[in-house]
Amino acid sequence: MLTTLRNAFKVKEIRKKIFFTLFILLIYRLGSQITVPGVDASALSKISAGGLIPLFDTVSGGGLSNYSLFSMGVSPFITAQIVIQLLQMDIVPKFVEWSKQGEVGRRKLNQATRYLTIVLAFVQSIGITAGFNYLSNYGLIKDSTPQTFVILGIILTGGTMLLTWLGEQITDKGIGNGVSMIIFAGIIARLPQGIYSLIEENIINNIDASAAELWQGIGILVLLLVVILFIVFWVTYVQQANRKVPIQYTRRATGGGSESYLPLKVNVSGVIPVIFASSFIITPSTILMIFQANHGDEGWYQVLSNIFSMQTTVGALIYTVLIVLFTFFYAFVQVNPEKLAENLQKQGAYIPSVWPGKETEKYFSGLLMRLSTVGSIFLGLIALLPQLATNIWGLPQSIGLGGTSLLIVVGVALETSRQLDGLMMKRQYVGFIR
Repeated sequence: MLTTLRNAFKVKEIRKKIFFTLFILLIYRLGSQITVPGVDASALSKISAGGLIPLFDTVSGGGLSNYSLFSMGVSPFITAQIVIQLLQMDIVPKFVEWSKQGEVGRRKLNQATRYLTIVLAFVQSIGITAGFNYLSNYGLIKDSTPQTFVILGIILTGGTMLLTWLGEQITDKGIGNGVSMIIFAGIIARLPQGIYSLIEENIINNIDASAAELWQGIGILVLLLVVILFIVFWVTYVQQANRKVPIQYTRRATGGGSESYLPLKVNVSGVIPVIFASSFIITPSTILMIFQANHGDEGWYQVLSNIFSMQTTVGALIYTVLIVLFTFFYAFVQVNPEKLAENLQKQGAYIPSVWPGKETEKYFSGLLMRLSTVGSIFLGLIALLPQLATNIWGLPQSIGLGGTSLLIVVGVALETSRQLDGLMMKRQYVGFIR
């Protein structure tokens, strides 16, 4: 990857894309440090909202801890994307029609996603503002009036829409998927703080203690380092693994007949299911905070709080189930078996021992199900095991969410590396043709 990055900087066109991406990410990091007016962000340090703050900070790069312009991150946009994609599955006829209209339909769906993002961001921003204001004993908001909540909701919604637009600019003019790159940058920016916290807890705080406690702290750090390296290796291996489907072309299509293969990744969905599941957990947690002041002691509220809390075993299991479901869902969004079978038939290609048309579609559907089963188990284990370790042994919450963060960081890094390789290869082919 370092070699790819070094070679990419030698190409002026690619270098511009990289610097543009870094410039947008710099704007994002600056915005994450600007606290919205009328808020005492230090009050958040006294709050323990069922793991909601650490989870929000995972997808917003610490924006919520500062109660910044980008406190909401891109989670409302991701949730809106999920809803719009679900509605395209023969639920809303108009969306189904747009999904078949190519580029024009895609623009209409993107516009609908933006409108829904505004609604979700406004509801979530008022929800977390009201909820955190109550949890901090009315110390978060200096003037707790309905007008103040509405103004803060508008400001935070504007921050989310600006961040979404910045992500789209990265996708169009920079390197990588914009939304994923923003989340990636937020996680990387908080990495030094997380490392220092672990060193402080296990070594610095034990310097004046007994030698046994000091060596125990050092041993825990070394063990964590070994586990992290093993998980990085495992994640990289699975993310790079693919199933090669043999493809043969008819003589009529190629002039002499030929053989090739179609690579399908074992984890077709990448890290998108992890991002989707994180955002899907955040939305109901935010809405619940609206009812905490008046219904916090009631049974139904306690049950829902446990379900949508990452600090409970039930919440962690539901989070894992969401990752598994989104892995299957997004795999079929990324690779449409019907369209894939149709395109192969148009190209005069077929899979040996499989009839073209419906049989090929069934073959790809079955193959995707098997690959997604492996991919979903892999993603679920990486996200679940650190969280369970946190819940059972009382490890810091940052370690529990470390599995999610690690999946996102490694996945986005690999995707960006592949895109750089593609741009380099495309340039070589263009130069050859000229």
